[in-house]
Amino acid sequence: MNVSRVALAGGIALSSVVLLSGTAFAHISVQPQGEAAKGGYATVNLKVPNERDNASTVKVEVNFPLDHPLASVMPQPVPGWKAVVTKSKLDKPLELHGKKIDQAVAKVTWTADGSKIGPGEFQQFPLSLGRLPEDADELVLKAIQTYDNKEVVRWIEEPKEGTEEPQNPAPVLKLSAASADHHGGGATPTATASADAKGGHDDKAGGHEETAAAPSSSDTTARVLGVVGILVGVAGLAFGLLAGRRRSA
Repeated sequence: MNVSRVALAGGIALSSVVLLSGTAFAHISVQPQGEAAKGGYATVNLKVPNERDNASTVKVEVNFPLDHPLASVMPQPVPGWKAVVTKSKLDKPLELHGKKIDQAVAKVTWTADGSKIGPGEFQQFPLSLGRLPEDADELVLKAIQTYDNKEVVRWIEEPKEGTEEPQNPAPVLKLSAASADHHGGGATPTATASADAKGGHDDKAGGHEETAAAPSSSDTTARVLGVVGILVGVAGLAFGLLAGRRRSA
């Protein structure tokens, strides 16, 4: 009797872990590849899971804070998606590699172009960022997710330390202490500056400059964790059934 109860409780606990793990992956997040150091350059992944069972994600927009402006944001091509970089003019120009920069990236928008993020799936959108601010510990990157049923989810609530996570938290990129070379874990300054100097087209109506990128790869971390969690849950259930049979015998 005791063995059966213990096995049942274990199975329930393991199942709860699996369910909670799925919930933890449900929000849009930003994850650096390597180091994201203050004053340096970094490559990050914007991770976008699909939260709906009856709709697919067809558009993703991520906004960059203009109080800590980034002169260069380059999206890596993602098959089946079209990326557009929108810039805004700065009241106070930045200095990058000895040059004055009077524009900073305001947002990057990915629109489905032959692909989409279906139920139970996620997609990663890689970005090269630089130069990261030296006077901030984090960057809050507010995101907007659009589904093919016209539903729009705004991931714009800023998490506050010591309080519960908001319902729709904005992705937050944590910045580490400045490294000696200021390059961080991303692209080199020369490559970033060179690519940033390539032309786009001016949006005269809105005063923005937009640069389109061609239509990435996604890691398997979430899927592996999900599979492992399911296998553990199944093992717990099997143990419970076996214990019940032994008790009956």
